[in-house]
Amino acid sequence: MSNNEVLICGAGIAGPALAYWLRRAGSSVTIVERAPEPRPGGQAVDLRGAGRTVVERMGLLNRARAESLDQRGLALVDASGRITARMPADSFGGEGFVSEIEILRGDLARMLYEATLPDTEYLFDDTVTGIDQDADAVTVTFENAAPRRFGLVVGADGPHSVVRALTFGPEQEFIRPLGLYTSWFTATDDLELDGWYLMHNAPGGLVASARPGRLPGEIKAGLSFRSTPIAYDRRDVDAQRELVAQRFADTGWETPRLLRAMRTAPDFFFDSMGQVRLDHWSRGRVVLLGDAGYCATPLTGLGTSLALVGAYVLAGELAAAGGDHHIAFGRYDEVMRPYVSQAQQLPPGGASGYAPAGRLGIRLRDLSMRQMTRWPVRNLLAAQFTKAGDIALPPYDLAADAG
Repeated sequence: MSNNEVLICGAGIAGPALAYWLRRAGSSVTIVERAPEPRPGGQAVDLRGAGRTVVERMGLLNRARAESLDQRGLALVDASGRITARMPADSFGGEGFVSEIEILRGDLARMLYEATLPDTEYLFDDTVTGIDQDADAVTVTFENAAPRRFGLVVGADGPHSVVRALTFGPEQEFIRPLGLYTSWFTATDDLELDGWYLMHNAPGGLVASARPGRLPGEIKAGLSFRSTPIAYDRRDVDAQRELVAQRFADTGWETPRLLRAMRTAPDFFFDSMGQVRLDHWSRGRVVLLGDAGYCATPLTGLGTSLALVGAYVLAGELAAAGGDHHIAFGRYDEVMRPYVSQAQQLPPGGASGYAPAGRLGIRLRDLSMRQMTRWPVRNLLAAQFTKAGDIALPPYDLAADAG
């Protein structure tokens, strides 16, 4: 079977981006997605550095700018709502904690999905249940669809990747937990943000946040906390809501309003934070892309860039190698590995810097942000926000006439 017959598992950011470039190179692409349709909504993601360049080469940058969120930057607030530190969106050349272009994940996913139509086949409301490789192809079984054979299989199905589990082994072998749990959801409360992404830290490693959405009156909220490992059912959303409510029961600022909104939010999402680390991203005819292979976590602000750049490089190397996956997968690893290693470097302090455990840690973190924005050239913390574009994207022929 030809390696031009490709199955991608996952229709988020990485999967459709890869499908777009593979189709330009002449491949036949099928995407299988567990959700019944492209997932709407979600939180804001950054378009920065090389990831922004990839979107520009796809001819989608102007649309992304048009649908981006209008945000003034990040502001830290105390329990009374007083701002203690700010980082404007134009800090570090628009590559700060809040980047120049931030777009809702669902809006970007829809944009990429539409860019792949009508030439990409989608199998929604389905997932992969078995992968069996031989010398010529991969036989894939699905939860609903009939078994099929493909030349190549790409796992672009997130940090809890089914493709990775079936091909490489159990999840716990590859995920490094950060001791952080986070929930995201949409709220419609009339909380005055004045265009700022507001973040409140409370003792115990608690973080409550709210940022403007794209629609009037829409707020994107987050409630995160540090913790030792917690056993929870990923399918029991009500139990997850209760877990978050208990953790934040006595937290100040606007947290009680956010908790009330969380109870009925239709897009509530809860998960642990962890980085995915593998020595190799391919095994035979199967390769991993984006969070499935090298999740960096939201703390770095580079997950979306990794997905977009990884898709571009993987498609480009397959085209350059004439479809020879042995050569292409090796080159994909060679080009991406330094960028991934850099992108997975956590901000100073890591989880404790994002969610300090005590009041002193909170005050010191606020002070460091004020210093960072005042003297960015002399402050080593600035390096975390200026590294986003540190990869030279190869000029693959498949992008030559992108408009």
